[in-house]
Amino acid sequence: MGTTYKCCLIFKRRFHARDAPPPEDVRALFSLHAGGGPHMGADGLRRYLDATGGHHQVDDAEVERLLEQIRLQQHQGHRARLPRLARPLLALDDFHRYYLFSHDLNPPLRHPAQVHHDMTQPLSHYFIYTGHNSYLTGNQLSSDCSDVPIIKALQRGVRVIELDMWPNSTKDGINILHGRTLTTPVSLIKCLISIKEYAFVASPYPVIITLEDHLPSELQEKVAKMVLEVFGDILYYPLPDSNHLKEFPSPEQLKGRVLLSTKPPKEYLEAKADDTMKEGDADLHLGKGANDDAAWGKEVPDFQTEIQSAKKHDDDAPGHQRDDDDDDDDDEEDQQMQPHIAPQYKHLITIRAGKPKGSLADALKSDPEKVRRLSLSEQQLAKVAEDHATEIVRFTQRNILRIYPKGTRVTSSNYNPFIGWVHGAQMVAFNMQGYGRALWLMHGFYKANGGCGYVKKPDFLMQTEPQVFDPRETQPVKKTLKVKVYMGDGWRMDFKQTHFDQYSPPDFYTRVGIAGVPADSVMKKTKAIEDNWMPVWEEEFSFPLTVPEIALLRVEVHEYDMSEKDDFGGQTVLPVSELRPGIRAVALFDRKGNKYNNVKLLMRFEFA
Repeated sequence: MGTTYKCCLIFKRRFHARDAPPPEDVRALFSLHAGGGPHMGADGLRRYLDATGGHHQVDDAEVERLLEQIRLQQHQGHRARLPRLARPLLALDDFHRYYLFSHDLNPPLRHPAQVHHDMTQPLSHYFIYTGHNSYLTGNQLSSDCSDVPIIKALQRGVRVIELDMWPNSTKDGINILHGRTLTTPVSLIKCLISIKEYAFVASPYPVIITLEDHLPSELQEKVAKMVLEVFGDILYYPLPDSNHLKEFPSPEQLKGRVLLSTKPPKEYLEAKADDTMKEGDADLHLGKGANDDAAWGKEVPDFQTEIQSAKKHDDDAPGHQRDDDDDDDDDEEDQQMQPHIAPQYKHLITIRAGKPKGSLADALKSDPEKVRRLSLSEQQLAKVAEDHATEIVRFTQRNILRIYPKGTRVTSSNYNPFIGWVHGAQMVAFNMQGYGRALWLMHGFYKANGGCGYVKKPDFLMQTEPQVFDPRETQPVKKTLKVKVYMGDGWRMDFKQTHFDQYSPPDFYTRVGIAGVPADSVMKKTKAIEDNWMPVWEEEFSFPLTVPEIALLRVEVHEYDMSEKDDFGGQTVLPVSELRPGIRAVALFDRKGNKYNNVKLLMRFEFA
């Protein structure tokens, strides 16, 4: 018999990354400022910096430092092992790869780590980076309470931390938890100590603790002693003989200080037993699939649509938990009649919250003799904004308006923050663990002003003459932003070769657009570039802007998948008001807002 042989063929797919040459626009810039020669020296680099407006009054020492940094980038890239030159020269590839395409040396924002707004105005003149239920690690009904999310928020630059205070099981101590839910508590003292330790690691400007108070007077006294012991001299509070502030202090005056904001204390009421959530209820409220992680979060809805539909959908829909804890429905006259009020605790409150009895429109009336904080849910704001938009703007010129997520957001999702910002609301409170597109907008908005957590409101929100700004009116186009997406790189370093596709390199495309007022909000996208780790798009987009002062540039990269949902490849959001014109390197971030080590885009920004 003959011998039978079996043959096995092994195919190996090579995931080869092809380096892309510098774009033609880069070649033209290099040739222009290098005088047509093959190399660019210090004089050529200075000419380029002056021409692009990225630097002002660049001196010889600064240019030399930049050249040295470029040379360090070369060595880190293992591309240059030449001896040090007295006056190093840049070839076209060096200029492109190690300067233009470096997000450290050529970032997209002006003053990326520098506070440059006027910080001497009252707190009401600023948007303030604000968290909601800052102690929760996950959903609003059954997740753990911890100081860890508080620490993470402060490290990111959040300036307003919210704590819900409840008596512990033995009624002799204070816990932080989301009341009448299955959330596991964390002690108040642990949260306060962590706030003190991390309050100013990201920003020197004041931290405001908003307290939801569910305590009897004897525990309020304990809170007062605890707060004074933990914070000591950094706790700011009014003098005992000043009943009400007529104007809020400025962020500059409050540097390095901690403030308390809550309703003046009232008589403690025991929670009813039947208000306590049972374990079986959590799944009912969360719903099937509520914990599923979407690829990159739902698209942020147009807030104008939410305003129009607000009256049709009641915030307190059957079967959902109400967010009563956030209401300020307390008449101050009633509070003055309450017995057993802890006097020391009351005196520590700097930003007093409260809503006089009556309609929401009545609550928006400003008192010339005192300032206060008012809290509204996102849906309450949408309802009142339909008929009282200018009254909201006028109220926020002196007082503080806090907006919080509606009670049905049990999965810790977030809303469109522009519904608050366009009406001048200073504290647009977000679930910082609710990752997705809405939170990306929040992250991007507070990259402005050096990331200090305070962004000065644009002048149009503070003007009273000739009239108060009306968010309902469409404004004329003030300027046009032109964005060109050249290319991308870094996925080959930050992702496994099979992350996007098991058998071939990825097919990337970019979505670019604007978040802002409805007239400005739009998203566009490039074509998908097949089988390339370093895609080149070279596509340009134009965005007419009616309210550029608060507009955000949105950038997302996705990997096209014919048979399944497209894969996430990175995102960033940038404040339009701080974009640097010219060709810039734009670093991308993951779903949680953490910067990738290497993923970036080369883009150009122009204003017309």
